[in-house]
Amino acid sequence: MRNVLLIASVALAATGLAGCAGSAQPSAGGSAPTAAAPTNPCKADDFKVTGDFGAAPKVEIPSCKPTSELIIKDLVVGTGAEVKAGTTATVNYQLTTFSDKKVLDSSFQRGKPFDVENVGQAQVIDGWNEGIVGLKEKGRRLLIVPPDKGYGQGGQGIKANETLVFVIDGVKVTPAA
Repeated sequence: MRNVLLIASVALAATGLAGCAGSAQPSAGGSAPTAAAPTNPCKADDFKVTGDFGAAPKVEIPSCKPTSELIIKDLVVGTGAEVKAGTTATVNYQLTTFSDKKVLDSSFQRGKPFDVENVGQAQVIDGWNEGIVGLKEKGRRLLIVPPDKGYGQGGQGIKANETLVFVIDGVKVTPAA
């Protein structure tokens, strides 16, 4: 599986970011309450993202079923050059995991954008190779990446079968050489 960005996997492993399920307290009848699992698949508009281009976003993960499709939604349509296959995209991004709603990685927090060289064939997850094509400079995009286009069985500090929620800002697009 291709490596996604340079997620600080050592730091993530050290912090033990495994999801923790809350424990239910028994009701008066002696049985633990159960919450029904959501059955409706998520849509792009179910995710609430606040914050301006260039600043770390705040992402609200909805209570719907993760989709098996790659979801792409422009939150801000950019005005500059467009990312195409073969270009280099310089982006800022934030990764939030769907299952536990935690920010796992953020170039915004590091203060250093990330370069995706040779988009479409880049050494990133498939969800990025497909999902950043069409992003324009000064644009902000929401990507909901299903496990088969992300890390699948897990790795790099990501749980197995995790849905990944990215907010990506297009900083610069450099044409292919």
